[in-house]
Amino acid sequence: MSASHKNLHSKLSIGGLLITLGIIYGDIGTSPLYVMKAILGEHTIDADIVLGGISCVFWTLTLQTTIKYVLITLSADNHGEGGIFALYALVKKTKIQWLIVPAIIGGSALLADGIITPPISVSSAVEGIKTYYPEINTIPIVIGILFVLFTIQQFGTKLVGKFFAPMMLIWFAMLGTLGVIQILDHPEVIKAINPYYAYHLLSIHPDGFFVLGFVFLCTTGAEALYSDMGHCGRKNIRISWVFVKLTLVLNYFGQAAYLIHHEGQTLQVLGGENGNPFYLIMPDWFQPVGIVIATLAAVIASQALISGSFTLINEAMRLNFWPKVRIKYPTEVKGQLYIPSINWLLFFGCVGIVLHFEKSSNMEHAYGLAIVLCMIMTTILLNYYLIMKRVKLYFMVPLITIYLIIEGCFLLANITKFAEGGYVTLIIAILLISVMTVWYMAKKINKSYTKIVKIDDYKKVLMELSEDLSIPKYATHLVYMTNANRVDELEQKVMYSILQKRPKRADIYWFVHVNILTEPYKTQYKVTEIAKDDIYRIDFNLGFREPTKINLMFREVIRDMVKNGEVDITSRYESLNKNNIVGDFKFVLSEKFLSNDSDLLWHEKIIMNSYFLIKKLSLSEESAFGLDSSSVKIEKFPMVLHAPENIGLTRIIK
Repeated sequence: MSASHKNLHSKLSIGGLLITLGIIYGDIGTSPLYVMKAILGEHTIDADIVLGGISCVFWTLTLQTTIKYVLITLSADNHGEGGIFALYALVKKTKIQWLIVPAIIGGSALLADGIITPPISVSSAVEGIKTYYPEINTIPIVIGILFVLFTIQQFGTKLVGKFFAPMMLIWFAMLGTLGVIQILDHPEVIKAINPYYAYHLLSIHPDGFFVLGFVFLCTTGAEALYSDMGHCGRKNIRISWVFVKLTLVLNYFGQAAYLIHHEGQTLQVLGGENGNPFYLIMPDWFQPVGIVIATLAAVIASQALISGSFTLINEAMRLNFWPKVRIKYPTEVKGQLYIPSINWLLFFGCVGIVLHFEKSSNMEHAYGLAIVLCMIMTTILLNYYLIMKRVKLYFMVPLITIYLIIEGCFLLANITKFAEGGYVTLIIAILLISVMTVWYMAKKINKSYTKIVKIDDYKKVLMELSEDLSIPKYATHLVYMTNANRVDELEQKVMYSILQKRPKRADIYWFVHVNILTEPYKTQYKVTEIAKDDIYRIDFNLGFREPTKINLMFREVIRDMVKNGEVDITSRYESLNKNNIVGDFKFVLSEKFLSNDSDLLWHEKIIMNSYFLIKKLSLSEESAFGLDSSSVKIEKFPMVLHAPENIGLTRIIK
């Protein structure tokens, strides 16, 4: 990890706090746009529901966001990186196999949430225009904003990022100011801090438990907050959260104060078809400005979730949960990446959500069900992280139990949304879970049927092959990518390729292994000399956020070895050697296909057929390793699973 990156996680600075406002709080910071509107819906304003709802919001932000995420979960960082996959990478060390289940479910649910957050945030903000033009169709405007947002991703957020921080500072200052004005007019709303009002709503009021499903929308961004920790660092998030929570609470209480004052009316009467308490508490002269600021904040909220989705998929690829896809690095900013396939997949998903639900009020019914599943999965993994850290049982058991009860209640309240649109995000989550499960299981099956051999058993024959002039030379330097973790081992198929498929004579044989670490930023390599001037192995140890550019890295290693006098890469052809011409390098990659000789169990058949189908859509091996295709040879190998030992042929004798 670079010194500057370390400083990002250890140093508290004004600049760091400002950047945190711009990057981290987009999702949770724009929730006042729709939470109170969702709680009331089209019902008559009832003081009990308003006070109970706002009390629930306050305590949800305190217990769920502040204590669980900001204070406890942020401590579970993987070398400064956060998110459910970073948490899984930490607890994986416990060797408990089934923990992969909450990791895959949680990661998929968070991605599914990424498809509905941009539409609901942007729609809620843009619908403020209906205050002035009630008949306007906001769908094309929302889709247009989303298109621009997803198009600019390929250029990175370095320039736009400079605009994010001051914009979000203006947004939070506006939230707090609007709230304070209303609270000063109706200070009695402050009594809702008393948890009795939340208890009264949930236990006595007939609609109480149903309201909880909409209250939950105030904390949906907490999981994204944890996922984006790597961008700003724990200290900056914890300090800035004090300011963010204060402005959010002030705005929520300001909306509640306004609503209590208009008890007995409906939002539609107060503000037309799309009456929203967020806009109703604004003075008339300020509303146009408020709509513009809200729209910009919604775009920034969407940006944070898109960046988070790229990070999540990148980590999923490193953990073998997702097929290899093309990753681009648009700027020099450490850790910033762009994944074109995911970007446009998210865009079309968002457009589908906008066209399907049309209005933000309809989206509110679909929102929350997937993310509560993600939060429950985080709690399960957090439990094992606390066990790993030897946290005292008398502290850990009540803590985890309380959060499982809270999130269980949120889940039950959100299940009522299933038929009203919640099924959309659940279907998306199930599709993502299926892809991750198939990919992981297939990789496991693949690994279990890979035969490993000792290099020492083949060292002599390779050295003799290198000198055998009766076999035409295949390449001066022959490079094989290997998955064998131990330096003294290789896959049998590599030896089969060199010795049997077509004997491949080379002056020097290179075996290259890429080891992806559980930490984000590291670039190290190790060279093992197996036979002087004949056989070498290079092991690259790369952080899970580092680009895999083997072509460039391999060249750098060779340059260092030549400089140190460890190897001579000059061509062995006489005419080229005397003119100091560097020998050619040829990379050989193996591509497996499912053999017809395989006798698969029914579930293996489903997994492997699905795996090879997905593989066709994913990135080729040479592109994934960052190799130059002109120097790469792809060899196809049959993958035989459960080959029958004996077919039982009968010989006919004359």
